[in-house]
Amino acid sequence: MTDQTWVLPLLTFLPLVGAVVMMLLVPKEAESTHKLIALVSSLAAAALGVALFASFNYDASKDLQFVVDQAWIPRIGSRFIMGVDGISLPLIGLTLFVIPLVVIYSWDHIPNPGNPKAFLSLILILETGMLGSFVAQDLILFFVFFEVVLLPMYFLIGVWGGPNRQYAAIKFFLYTLFGSALMIVSFIAIYFLSDPQTFDMRALPAAAAGISSGAALWIFGGMFMGFGIKVPMFPFHTWLPDAHTQAPTAGSVILAAVMLKLGTYGFIRIALPILPDAAKQWAPVIGILAVIGIIYGALGCLAQTDMKRLIAFSSVSHMGFIMLGIASMNDFGINAAIFGMVAHGLITGMLFFIAGSMKDRYHTLEIKRLGGMLVQAPKLGWILGLCTMASLGLPGLAGFWGEFPAILAAYQPAPGINLVLFRTLMVVAALGTVLAAGYLLWLFQRTSFGVPTDEFEKDPAIEDVKMTEWIAWTPMIVMIVVLGFVPGLIMNITNPAAGALAAAFGVGG
Repeated sequence: MTDQTWVLPLLTFLPLVGAVVMMLLVPKEAESTHKLIALVSSLAAAALGVALFASFNYDASKDLQFVVDQAWIPRIGSRFIMGVDGISLPLIGLTLFVIPLVVIYSWDHIPNPGNPKAFLSLILILETGMLGSFVAQDLILFFVFFEVVLLPMYFLIGVWGGPNRQYAAIKFFLYTLFGSALMIVSFIAIYFLSDPQTFDMRALPAAAAGISSGAALWIFGGMFMGFGIKVPMFPFHTWLPDAHTQAPTAGSVILAAVMLKLGTYGFIRIALPILPDAAKQWAPVIGILAVIGIIYGALGCLAQTDMKRLIAFSSVSHMGFIMLGIASMNDFGINAAIFGMVAHGLITGMLFFIAGSMKDRYHTLEIKRLGGMLVQAPKLGWILGLCTMASLGLPGLAGFWGEFPAILAAYQPAPGINLVLFRTLMVVAALGTVLAAGYLLWLFQRTSFGVPTDEFEKDPAIEDVKMTEWIAWTPMIVMIVVLGFVPGLIMNITNPAAGALAAAFGVGG
């Protein structure tokens, strides 16, 4: 392992190298070259990720591996520390899996005003920011990578988005920036109050043990806001439907598949292990807001007339299940949360892919104007059907293992957390699955069944799945099915690390 300290830095910065090459060395007019560089860069990172998975010691998944620890900013005591364990490995894999598929899909789906050079460069910069966030083991390094994703997504929405793109982009930017400001204040407070003073996330659980309970509560509150806005949790969710609705398809897929997971990952990686006592006191608030988000998001879906906006509200609901698993603070709940992140990324990412392709064909996503897709484009219709079934938690598909274990985890939360409250939340969350079945089946029935509307009945532009779509979608569809039948592919990796984290809350791993 000592000879492999180069793996994580190279894995993280390979996409950025590709973006720099595109920006500095290739003229804007060479569109095919830009597409090829973006694809090669993302595939090279994915190939290195395969090597990472092959070399990872799964028997010691609770321990950090491939650790890099170098001097970085000695003036403030921050070091360049990277590492990967069972918590971060599935999310690294998700990122490396999704980005090449987005690039492939974008091959013939670059939205107006075009410019593949800028569009694909921003996607590669996003990949570096997301990977860096999942491997960083220093609070300042994490914060830098966490912020790197902000500007590329702002420009993706603001330049290539829909009619209200500027409003959605600014709203996304301001919400996230406000949360980040509170988060960095919390990080600095932890540094000054820890003994010894450090930003090293490996040492902080012990170094921060002496922080007074009052200060810990306030510090956790700052991180709760920073990560909660990114998730996004109710009531900080209002930027998400606008961002998703206005974002180009590639932006929506990346936002849903990976970027939202930076918030939930932050809770598991930073907030819970560093301040476990404060986390327990905040658990009822997190649990209540999570369940409100589940029900509110589901009811919001039933009120939508636009397909992309409905899928966006479904994200609010599904991320609520992940946060309920985290709030339970037991190994079962943390396992369910990590699995739920991957499952949500695959399923909701696919739904946004499909919505984007439908918009290309129908030039609208207004649900009442759609219909009869199983007649005009049957393969596209059945793929939508599979993804809606996965999203509502049908057993045998990945969504089931993201939601139901999170609900069950609330039955027996960590010691010291209000048992009656969490069992009540468990029942209410279960009702959310019924609502999910309602709005997702309603969406599928309205868009795919029946006969095409007069407006689109003889439209030659409405074709079935194209080759680039097959290439981009097939791996995601396969993983949705495989993880539904073999959840141990992820849970066997995460279980030791989740057990070690839950031990801090008095739960046996």
